[in-house]
Amino acid sequence: MQKEESVPRLSLRNILNHDFILGFLAYFAFLATNTALYPTLPLYLEQLGSSEKQIGILVGTIGVASLACRPFVGGILFRYSEKVVIMAGATLSIFAFLAFTVFHRFWPLLIVRFVQGASLACVDTAIFVFIVSALPLTCRGQGISYLMLAPSLATAIAPSLSIYFVSHYSFVILFLACASLSACAFLCAWRLKGRGSKKSEIGDLARGNALLEWNVVVPAISSFLQYFVWGAIIAFLPIYAVQRGVANPGLFFSASAIMIMAGRALGGRVLRSFSQERLILTFTFTGAAVLAMLFFAKSLFAFIFVGLLWGAGISFLIPVTMAYALDYAGSSSGATVGTLRAISDLGLALGPIVMGMLLSLTGYRAMFLCLSFLYLANMCYFQFYVRKKHDAHQKIEAA
Repeated sequence: MQKEESVPRLSLRNILNHDFILGFLAYFAFLATNTALYPTLPLYLEQLGSSEKQIGILVGTIGVASLACRPFVGGILFRYSEKVVIMAGATLSIFAFLAFTVFHRFWPLLIVRFVQGASLACVDTAIFVFIVSALPLTCRGQGISYLMLAPSLATAIAPSLSIYFVSHYSFVILFLACASLSACAFLCAWRLKGRGSKKSEIGDLARGNALLEWNVVVPAISSFLQYFVWGAIIAFLPIYAVQRGVANPGLFFSASAIMIMAGRALGGRVLRSFSQERLILTFTFTGAAVLAMLFFAKSLFAFIFVGLLWGAGISFLIPVTMAYALDYAGSSSGATVGTLRAISDLGLALGPIVMGMLLSLTGYRAMFLCLSFLYLANMCYFQFYVRKKHDAHQKIEAA
């Protein structure tokens, strides 16, 4: 019995070390500055007199910039340490928030938002590379799950606090507070001690893989489809819920966030007890069932219940899929992580666009059924292509 209990303690000791905690704090502080702008940036731009079209462009630019910069960040990580790249991204974030207090016209603000997208690509990619490279292979899924608590916590805390700052103080105070949080991320990164990933993979540069790691593309498509669906849910579920008579659709996301944080904080035993393939197939099928339930949801209780199930599923599915993709590629280099995260970002960006076009032809209920079938297609893709290709590759290596 004592031997069984020592395994979780040993894995926690291997994960929650000095560098992991500092990396987590840097990640949380940095993401809090970005999520603080979710409800406040449109209000600030409206106050400046920006048109709705300009507001849409300025809000969306950070995602486009981050997507465009991620592959280049992967290449930069071949030459410079993750610690340096994290500090550089935090420095860009500090200057961007200070620039918000100076510039008020569209074109300068567009440049500021692009800089924020570049800083997001730097910090997000470099922290993942640094943390994942330091994790033991047996704890990789669990460690990624713990690390991804940072965006959940940031999303749960920062937006409401940002509204408080704007209501009781001013937008300038909010921007200065965000710049201070970026400085905290810089200091946490500065205190990192580990080496991060090994630069022995530098030979990949000669093969042209500095910007993209093609070995991770096959499993990354599965991650793309997951984020595609999640992006569509973020964009259209609130409108659908209101049409179904739900007064506060935000409770769906609150319920999801609670289960995501609970699953990632307490789900270490699940990640250790089952294989990655089994977990991916199980939670992908569960996600398809949950999406189909939205077709029938009418009451607030139904939407909260579906939100709880959805959050419980993706709390395991997303980190396990990421861990499997890195194992599949046989690398956790900057190019590998940058490629994986860029493909996921692409899904998050395309989901609302494609489903928005589909809505004009079908309707919300049919759209959620389509998303359910897309999850089932993702399960078949993983089972009959990704998994078999991975098994065949392992057999070749063993021979």
